[in-house]
Amino acid sequence: MTSEEKQTIEKEIAALREQIAYHSDKYYNQDAPEISDYEFDRLMLQLKKIEQEHPNLVTPDSPTQKVGGAAKRTAGVLVRHNVPMLSLQDVFSREEVCEFVEQMREQLEEPEFVVEYKIDGLSMALRYENGELVLAETRGDGINFGEDVTANARVIHDVKQSLKDAPEYLEVRGEVYMTNAAFDRVNEKQELLGKKGFANPRNCAAGTLRQLDSAVTKERELSLFIFNIQAVRGREFATHTEGYAYLKSQGIRVIDNYKVCRTADEVWDAICEIGESRGTLGYDIDGAVVKINRYADREKLGATSKVPRWAIAYKYPPEEKETKLLEIELSVGRTGRITPTAIFEPVRLCGTSVSRATLHNQDFIDELDIGIGDTVVVYKSGEIIPKIKEVRREKRAAGWKRFEIPDVCPACGAKTVREADTADIRCTSPNCPAQLERRIINFVGRDAMDIKGFGTVYIEELVRMGYIKDIADIFVLREHREELIAQGIIGKEKNTDKLLDAIEKAKANDAGRLLTGFGIPNVGKAAAKSVMETFGTMENLQNATMEELTAVNDIGEVSAACIREFFAEEKNRRILKRLKEYGVNLTAAAQERIASPLTGRTVVVTGTLPTLGRREAAALIERYGGKVSGSVSKKTDYVLAGENAGSKLAKAQELGITVLTEEELRAMLEEKEGDLHAD
Repeated sequence: MTSEEKQTIEKEIAALREQIAYHSDKYYNQDAPEISDYEFDRLMLQLKKIEQEHPNLVTPDSPTQKVGGAAKRTAGVLVRHNVPMLSLQDVFSREEVCEFVEQMREQLEEPEFVVEYKIDGLSMALRYENGELVLAETRGDGINFGEDVTANARVIHDVKQSLKDAPEYLEVRGEVYMTNAAFDRVNEKQELLGKKGFANPRNCAAGTLRQLDSAVTKERELSLFIFNIQAVRGREFATHTEGYAYLKSQGIRVIDNYKVCRTADEVWDAICEIGESRGTLGYDIDGAVVKINRYADREKLGATSKVPRWAIAYKYPPEEKETKLLEIELSVGRTGRITPTAIFEPVRLCGTSVSRATLHNQDFIDELDIGIGDTVVVYKSGEIIPKIKEVRREKRAAGWKRFEIPDVCPACGAKTVREADTADIRCTSPNCPAQLERRIINFVGRDAMDIKGFGTVYIEELVRMGYIKDIADIFVLREHREELIAQGIIGKEKNTDKLLDAIEKAKANDAGRLLTGFGIPNVGKAAAKSVMETFGTMENLQNATMEELTAVNDIGEVSAACIREFFAEEKNRRILKRLKEYGVNLTAAAQERIASPLTGRTVVVTGTLPTLGRREAAALIERYGGKVSGSVSKKTDYVLAGENAGSKLAKAQELGITVLTEEELRAMLEEKEGDLHAD
């Protein structure tokens, strides 16, 4: 090999390693993959092939020599593994499967193989001492350390807290995952709360297991399958399936529908059977695992630094089929976002018939260059979610037109707008029936009218039964008290009166909260507060000009235009009139301001402060004449940063903005310790 050829190969290897490291970090550590498993596997195979041809270029830090993830500290402290949590060698063809089986038959005496689902989730090990769960840990780096996630594991229904017939020590490994139904419920709630949805069940499960609040973990309904006994003292098992039988006797969930095989043909048939069942499962799988059954055989074979020699993971190839696009259906979500969905002639993928796939937004439509009547290629992402990969332009009929999302809402006919710096097109009408529930949730929320106890379930039922048709209807619910109690919508008499009293109390809220509750695009909590402090009353604001609005701090031309459009709509004027009739406060409270170095300055609060909560810090800053903003920009004067400040702190440092600690803020305001806590 010439020096030039060597340099070319080294550059290719370096580029592949960099790509793989980047995507591995995205998948394992950030739970935000940018490419499919299949595409990642292709990169890894390409690197393996080059390294096999040039073994002298293999280095210890190559991705082919390491387990994928790194241990993080998101959910808890790092813990050392008692048993390494290795990954599996991937194979992609029948030939490779048969080769593995033959290798095992050459090295072992009549080996048995167990073929089972490879669940698409996050690996976790559980340690039991004398039958009691003492630790749950993630895979982390796979070799040395994982994260302690015991608190979150304890609220997963499938995790057994204690065993009735337990050995001295038992360590098992399984996959934490989320069912498709649970995932849909989580994303629906995210949308109702105005938060970004999760990309897929695996990402959601991984993020949920690693976050800090176990109440959130419990609410999101994670599930667990155990797929291996890692270590045991005080009991012996001869085979993997014997171990499964014991675990099942203890009420521990193990992988569904595993098969014991003895020949390559039997193994392949079991893999195919799993492949055919993919579309019928209530959860995602990303392959099939083939493992040796007898523990003595596993001990004999051992492992490399990366994978056990006694198991492989077969990855199913992505299935693609052509079909004809019949129409594009537009739906309005609870946030007002319009989502286009492709309706095509049904095709069978991964065992199920599919006829719909999301087209996300206009940018995605433009990128695909898609129109009704096109021949499209459909596949299932992660073997679950139907997606359109591409358009067969050569099969396009004459008179074709690319699809454009119209500028009117398909649900109510109101004008639609594209949000700045996003691909989202939304309905502008706050009274659109498709987004009423979301509007009410925003209105009663903590940052708006803060009506305690007004939960999502109550809102959904009150809207469904016609008691709430717009936000003003909230304040006449007391007139329906007897009906509400009789129908049990909110609960019995005590619960109903408690909520009705909270609604009555909310009438006295500052008008800044009311304006926030209207949910006007580009007008958040801080902007609403500034606007109401300037104009004083809703009547004044209703008649404000563009020039007057843009003179307010935090209000630019876009926000001003949104406010003008809101109050120009007759429906909103009627709602405002009704709110006044029902006794809802439409006037801003006079604000006492203390002159200080913060007067007229914009402050962003980020991270966890030593003694002040986020709300307390904001109130303190505003009391001393400052304005609190949610994002860092060139207009930001100070960033008040605590622990785990994250990206906002990084941006402040990049822009050269002064960063304050809580202690430095105290000194700036020359406040006594007790005064700060009083705020």
